[in-house]
Amino acid sequence: THFGDCPICLLPLSVDGTKSTTMMCCFNMVCRGCALANDQREVRESLTRKCPFCRHPIPNSQADIDQCVKKRVESNCPAALRWVGDECNNKGDFDSAFKYYTKAAALKDSEAHYQLSLMYYDGRGVEKSVKMEKYHLEEAAIGGHFDARYNLAVYESDRGNIEIAVKHHIIAASQGEDYALKTLQKGYRVGQITKEDFAAALRAHQAAIDAAKSPQREAAESAQYITFR
Repeated sequence: THFGDCPICLLPLSVDGTKSTTMMCCFNMVCRGCALANDQREVRESLTRKCPFCRHPIPNSQADIDQCVKKRVESNCPAALRWVGDECNNKGDFDSAFKYYTKAAALKDSEAHYQLSLMYYDGRGVEKSVKMEKYHLEEAAIGGHFDARYNLAVYESDRGNIEIAVKHHIIAASQGEDYALKTLQKGYRVGQITKEDFAAALRAHQAAIDAAKSPQREAAESAQYITFR
């Protein structure tokens, strides 16, 4: 998916965003299993808290976080540019959000493309445009964004292009997206997808879920471990 792999254990990151954390120092996404293992080691050895990936000290204040973000934005880090876009979007500053999302999208950030698709759909900061909405959905989907892929399926389904919609749902389900799988299940019941294709989608969905599992990640989930970076 667009989340990619954890840079430490090299296993695919879960489609459930709560099972990973973005390190504000380097803007790398790390799975909770690796974050927990690092925290436990630091506690055990009485070490200063550092990023499990880049080893930069964990920002301890908002000022520290702002400084890290500023440095990453100045270096044209797409994840940092998108993060600032999210902040502007949440504050209702849609013009600035559009600017930062556009910069991040130009650097092939799939989530930025997805957010731009939503802006064009809603008309937030831009004029509504079905053409631009679909363009950014397609770019995001190409980058592995499962929600964008699901929305493309809905787009095609609404226009009667059921065969194309089913293909999009199959791809999204194979990435571990639950809603796509549920939609395929409904489609199977009404004859929109064959038994063989639905069975293959089920297997691919489960394989994607299994690929994102590890003993460390299960331990973090059992401990209800949550990171605040």
